[in-house]
Amino acid sequence: MDRFLCIHGHFYQPPRENPWLEAIELQDSAYPYHDWNERINAECYAPNTAARILNVKNLIRKIFNNYSRISFNFGPTLLDWLETSDPEVYQGIIEADRASRQTFSGHGSAIAQAYNHMIMPLANRRDKYTQVRWGIEDFKYRFGRGPEGMWLPETAVDLETLDILAQEGIGFTILSPYQARRVRPIGGDWREVGSEGIDPTMPYLLRLPETGRQINIFFYDGPISQAVAFERLLSNGEHFAHRLLSGFSEKSDRPQLVHIATDGETYGHHHRHGEMALAYALEYIESNKLARITNYGEFLAMFPPTHEVEIKEHTAWSCAHGVERWQADCGCHTGTKQGWTQAWRAPLRRALNWLRDSITPEYEKHAGQLFKDPWATRKDYISVVLDRSPENVERFLAKHADHTLDAVEQVTALKLLEMQRHAMLMFTSCGWFFDDISGIETIQVLQYARRVIQLAGEIFEIPLEPLFLEMLARAKSNDPQYQDGAYIYNNKITPAMVDLSKVGGHYAICSLFEKYGRHTQIFCYDVEQLDKHTTEAGTTKLTLGKVRVTSMVTRESTTLSYGAIYFAMHNVSCSVQAFTNEQHYRKLLQKVTDAFNRADFHRVIQILGRHFENGSFFSLKQLFRDRQRKILSKILNTTLEEMEGDYKQIYQHHATLMRFLKDLGIPLPQAMLCAADLSLNAELRRTFAEAEPNIEHINTLFNEAKILDIKLDDISLCYVLKANMERTAQSLYADPTNLALLGNLDTMTGLAHALPFEVDLWKIQNIYYRLLHDFYPYLRRKAEQGDKDTRAWVDRFAALGEKLQIQPKP
Repeated sequence: MDRFLCIHGHFYQPPRENPWLEAIELQDSAYPYHDWNERINAECYAPNTAARILNVKNLIRKIFNNYSRISFNFGPTLLDWLETSDPEVYQGIIEADRASRQTFSGHGSAIAQAYNHMIMPLANRRDKYTQVRWGIEDFKYRFGRGPEGMWLPETAVDLETLDILAQEGIGFTILSPYQARRVRPIGGDWREVGSEGIDPTMPYLLRLPETGRQINIFFYDGPISQAVAFERLLSNGEHFAHRLLSGFSEKSDRPQLVHIATDGETYGHHHRHGEMALAYALEYIESNKLARITNYGEFLAMFPPTHEVEIKEHTAWSCAHGVERWQADCGCHTGTKQGWTQAWRAPLRRALNWLRDSITPEYEKHAGQLFKDPWATRKDYISVVLDRSPENVERFLAKHADHTLDAVEQVTALKLLEMQRHAMLMFTSCGWFFDDISGIETIQVLQYARRVIQLAGEIFEIPLEPLFLEMLARAKSNDPQYQDGAYIYNNKITPAMVDLSKVGGHYAICSLFEKYGRHTQIFCYDVEQLDKHTTEAGTTKLTLGKVRVTSMVTRESTTLSYGAIYFAMHNVSCSVQAFTNEQHYRKLLQKVTDAFNRADFHRVIQILGRHFENGSFFSLKQLFRDRQRKILSKILNTTLEEMEGDYKQIYQHHATLMRFLKDLGIPLPQAMLCAADLSLNAELRRTFAEAEPNIEHINTLFNEAKILDIKLDDISLCYVLKANMERTAQSLYADPTNLALLGNLDTMTGLAHALPFEVDLWKIQNIYYRLLHDFYPYLRRKAEQGDKDTRAWVDRFAALGEKLQIQPKP
């Protein structure tokens, strides 16, 4: 077959981690999800590991891992998040690449990406090298092999970057057809590429004149890729397939590769159920032998380039003005606000370039006293980013250190390298892509810059911040409330900073509400409990203690003493300072405990205030956001339980009166409505969480809500029932012959279908599908042999499959 097809997905999200915590904090804009990574994972990355293919009756006849049949790259920072946050999806991606090697003649479908999505033509040569090396090493760590290709962020390209790719062993990259300048048959005459772009159905050889190296380029089909992204092509899988096939020319007698490239998030996040259209199109083309599905590595091995190309340097796929979108007000924007400009982009770029260039000589000077080669050390630092275990850090330092480093020098060495890491992260492309400097993506890159300045101040003792703020002040926000970059830096970024003292304060307050052992990990910090004394009087609670807080990233460590007191509700006061004297600490314990035991809380606060007068003070407002919400939820839950109990009594006492008023058409008083709303929704949540939900009781509650026109809390009810069903399904997979579990899951699925809102059954369907293929055939044969218990299981399993809309096995 001379018709080959390849679909490439660029799966990427900007790094969202708090630079001081190395974790993503709660993002309310992603509600009901914890953060945007979690939301897009649920809508796109996870569904593509288990895409549904439906039969003519709209039953699921196949669940398919799309990644195993497409070409794809994942941003390294996104894969790092997936590895810890959703190991099942992460493993599905890794296994898909492994499967693709078997399908595509040993060529895996995953390709690498320049590390943190930096616009490469705007980077200096040293950063380009590190971005490429880190992208390759991250890929090897995850996929267990070297990458054949590499995705360039935004397909932004220049010859220097391509030369580095070739030098590092990368065989090909993918560009937009509009980035080709001239083309010719190898050894033939050059011709200019017109505005329509280059013929995308073949690979091209690009010779790098400065070094004599070469690299292969695939130019994706622009019109079809555009249609996938913006023309609702994914609304029908068969239409999608035929649009892909339209890229073949009947006039050509050579092997043709029709290939497209889009953001991977197109398949599910930007276009709901886009992953299903993708899966259907792939199967439709394969089953009807309309083209052979391949990937770039396999096609290149079969059909090396017959033509060579020259590119348009400093261009990208998402900017009509070269790469100006990431450094100027070029006119490219998302169009969210009429009349907004992006004049802030240039001063932001200048400020970050200045910051990077200002720390460079200082890095060389200080790192040169510790490492054999400061820049080679930075290039290899990805090995530590991927594995921060003490043993691996020791190996890394032993390999690169100029001499045996003592504890202080080790901290300095790691801080220097972290400073360089964040100096690259602050150039993540998304900081410039959107419409205003106040956006969360730009705030993210400014957080990285703030971390650079913090570390530089600790190591170099040079005042970088004043001039940096002067430059940021020239980056004017379109939103008057945010003024400019300097305002955002001072009011959004600096308050988010974390030091060891703040970690200690967080630990102290949380210890009032949670039990901690000897060692506690708080994000990327280890807190060792050296001493602790807690006492209570009614709802008031006091804790005093001593801890050692250590950064697991830089190994910086300090010993702190703390005192925290909780007066019920949200009233918490905490003081922390560096531990100085054991005798003073013991006296403090004695004085504070005596005053607390006398219930002289005013005296307790006085003593703590004097002892910690040179320390830091914290309340619930200063807690890291996730734990803050968790503690406030505990406080609120106690309050809500009391309120629910009161409202339940009110509702039950007046329920018949409410019905009578409703029957007469008289509006219910607001107090009665509130009581009914809170009571009915709370009782439904409780019932939905039961291992064996009482369907009769649930129907009674729904009927009551309908009669009284009570609005159901769809989001929380969905969440509770879905979580209960997923737990039951997991238990069933672990114990598949358990008829009681199967019955409970069947009952809950029937309930989910009867609800006036949709419950996401995706994970339950996946587990059922695995049971259908792994266990059902054996049990069905056993039932056919006359086993009555197994027959009951098979019948109930079939009933569940019908409710889950999964086609039964023949």
